This record gives sequence, structure tokens and C-alpha cells, in this order.
Amino acid sequence: MGRSVSYPAGSLVCFTLLDDSEDEDEAQWAYEWLCNDLLIRAREAFPSFYSQQGWRGREDRILLRNAYADFGVSTYGSLAAVWIVEREDGSYREEDMRTGRHACAEHWLHQIAPKFDALFGDYDCLGHFSNGEGVFRKRP
Repeated sequence: MGRSVSYPAGSLVCFTLLDDSEDEDEAQWAYEWLCNDLLIRAREAFPSFYSQQGWRGREDRILLRNAYADFGVSTYGSLAAVWIVEREDGSYREEDMRTGRHACAEHWLHQIAPKFDALFGDYDCLGHFSNGEGVFRKRP
């Protein structure tokens, strides 16, 4: 069974490509370059983000965080999913119970969605085959 790149459920997600290389060192360098580039561009576009190293599940790497959302990247082969999603960590859930952050997070994510898509989206996902493999088209 095939599959496509992972990203957290409920994410705003954009797709881009990594430099495809057979050499493991070059592939690792391309991945680290992508992560650094994403960090720079996301902090510039959304100044409320701060560094956060972590994972959501086993495949979705968190790079940045703010009061409402995690920003990260997931890869599969040479395809990268750049995503932003409402936080789900314990301290966020505790704060949400006290101050009701969920509605603010939804509003903020809806507000930044067009800018996020314009900054990070190089490919559109057209759909998935029955075996899970995604079909993508490069944006003009």
C-alpha cells in the first residue's frame, strides 16, 4: 500500500519539494536547509512564533510555536508538508480550560491562512489514490 506525506489532523498545510538526492549526506543537508529556511520565513511573517523543538506523533516535526499554534514540517521522500495547527500540548489544554483559547486559536488560524498558503505553498494536492498516494500539481 502506498502513502503520502503525513501532517497533523486539522492542519493548514502547504506542500513543497526537497532537493532529491541519492546521497544521504546531501539529503540530510537539504532537509536541514529547508527547516532553517522555514524558520526564517515563518518568524518574519508571524513574529509571535518562538523556537520549539518537538514532535507531534512520530513523523511531524514542530519547529516553532506561539500561544495558539505549532508550526512544523513533515517529509516523505522528496515531498515536504509545511503545516500549522492548533496546539494540543498539556500546558495549552490547561490554559484553554482557564481562559478558553480554542476560539482565539481558530480565529487566528483562519486569519493567517491566506498568508500562510501564499508563503509556503508550491504545490496543490489534487487528491489521493485508493492506496493513499497523493497527486500534486505545481502552482503557476
